[in-house]
Amino acid sequence: MRRGLQVLLVLLIAATSIILAAPAAAELKIAVNVTTIESFPVFMAVEAMNGVELESTPNGRVAMSQLVSGAVDAATGSETQVLLNATAEPRLRILVTLAECRYRIVARRSAGINRVADLRGKKVAATLNTSSQYLLSGMLRKAKLQTSDVQVIPLEGPDMPAALRNRTVDAVAIWEPHAQNSLEALGSDFVVFEDADVYTERFNLNTRSDVLTNPTKRAALVRFLREVDIASNKLKGRPANLMSALAPRVGLRPETVAAVWPQFRFPHSLTPDLRKTMSEVEAWAAALQTRKAFSPDQLSGLIDASVLTEASAAPH
Repeated sequence: MRRGLQVLLVLLIAATSIILAAPAAAELKIAVNVTTIESFPVFMAVEAMNGVELESTPNGRVAMSQLVSGAVDAATGSETQVLLNATAEPRLRILVTLAECRYRIVARRSAGINRVADLRGKKVAATLNTSSQYLLSGMLRKAKLQTSDVQVIPLEGPDMPAALRNRTVDAVAIWEPHAQNSLEALGSDFVVFEDADVYTERFNLNTRSDVLTNPTKRAALVRFLREVDIASNKLKGRPANLMSALAPRVGLRPETVAAVWPQFRFPHSLTPDLRKTMSEVEAWAAALQTRKAFSPDQLSGLIDASVLTEASAAPH
């Protein structure tokens, strides 16, 4: 009898030790694009806060699919991805703009390209169903061209520099660092087009309304946005040590990060510019998906400023 009690006691102690040793469950799971500089504030915030688990994804489309499926509580991604996924998941909400980035079209000058209008008939690479495709359509439209006036070649960003170098395409429309890598692949044989008025990406932290009604997850989001605010303020100073430390997180050399840094801002805000951009992008997204465009009220409903307001009011 006594031996049985001793065995039971040993088992109870062992079980307790296992429970105590097990890591605490994450309060918040965030899918993050680990290939882009826009994610820097997220990496910094996670390092300063317990209870957050990052799910690494290769692009914004995968990050958003994780959020739509319910696998994560939040995800990084452009306003374009929210608009393209809002029909399938109307509970999507934008919480804060983490970064703004000016995209670029990089073209081979020897292909006879000196202005956007010269893209007519040329092979232009874009990543379909993303802000890359939207940039191309907007730049062509401003040059009085239609998308059908060029040969759109579907490519992922990492594949674009080689395609330019090998003359598979004549130009690429893409975000950083792929635009910079494309430019460098051409040596001196390049021309660059960009227009912040046509498109400036708003790279946001997104969630769902059901996550916002969960008290534990909402509180974690508030704390997380406070840490993002601190991180964003540090990034605004362009500290060389931070850029060097963060570059490997997105598979880049510090020199590449430094070269493209002027293309970025880290506002940690929700501004009227976001609503303006969403309204412009929505016309394209609706046409792409052959659906009725969202109304202004529906677009406004995709933005939830309440968590940012709470985070700004909470003591640091």
